Amino acid sequence: MTSVKRVLFAATVASGLVVALVLYFLDPSRVAIYPTCAFHRITGLNCPGCGALRAMHQLLHGHIVAALHFNAYLVLSVPLFGWVAYRFVRHEMIGRPEVVVRPLWMWLYLGLWVAFAIVRELPGSFLAAFSP
Repeated sequence: MTSVKRVLFAATVASGLVVALVLYFLDPSRVAIYPTCAFHRITGLNCPGCGALRAMHQLLHGHIVAALHFNAYLVLSVPLFGWVAYRFVRHEMIGRPEVVVRPLWMWLYLGLWVAFAIVRELPGSFLAAFSP
């Protein structure tokens, strides 16, 4: 790994830690510093990302059930994100340029994301518990 890549990696990790600390200490349900969802504001519908900040805040506090309530798809995706990040870092450290995630898997993930967004909006859906 070159020195530029190491600096970028360190900056990314440091930025992620700062964001996690802000999210840990400032509850999105109580503090108005976070952006509001433009899609929800315009349409009144929940986008697939609605509730993500609240879910991550709950996860950082160890409240998994509450996090699932706010955005189940995001919570269930966290292990996948960790695995992809691990593979990316491993390939960068080895110096072997390789596709970390195949396009088919990305399209499948995005398709499930869209399905989650649709099911979440159906009347009586168990995923519709979130209110922004």
